[in-house]
Amino acid sequence: MKISERLMKKMSVLEIPIWGGYLRSQWETHFASHLSEQDKENIFLNDEGGYLWHLFSYKRKDHLERDEATTAFIQQTKGPCFLFYQHSNYALKLENADNLTIQDLHDESDIYIVSVDFSWTYVLTHEKDWHGPYFSRRII
Repeated sequence: MKISERLMKKMSVLEIPIWGGYLRSQWETHFASHLSEQDKENIFLNDEGGYLWHLFSYKRKDHLERDEATTAFIQQTKGPCFLFYQHSNYALKLENADNLTIQDLHDESDIYIVSVDFSWTYVLTHEKDWHGPYFSRRII
């Protein structure tokens, strides 16, 4: 079952299948704007085969990880959010993600959940035993 089908049972979901690139770009702008282009290259942030979550694994932005990240995500008032993937243009807008649970995301990897104002993010990686999950807030 697709994640959108699972989530539609719990909340209002809008599929935005071509927004992945735009959302990745916005995520980078909001969370990694303090890095130079060279810094981004050095941590393989946005090149072919790179990952936005390298921002956290290379310790270039304050964040929580593992159980602390999950707890912060659970406790976060979510409201409307975007859900997108590292290597896909498929994305979702979740109108009220307060019902979104960790169990809803258990089969997902390299997935980003971010508030619509990009004030916080939660990230699940494909390297579950080594990296992540991560939670971070953008400093305004």
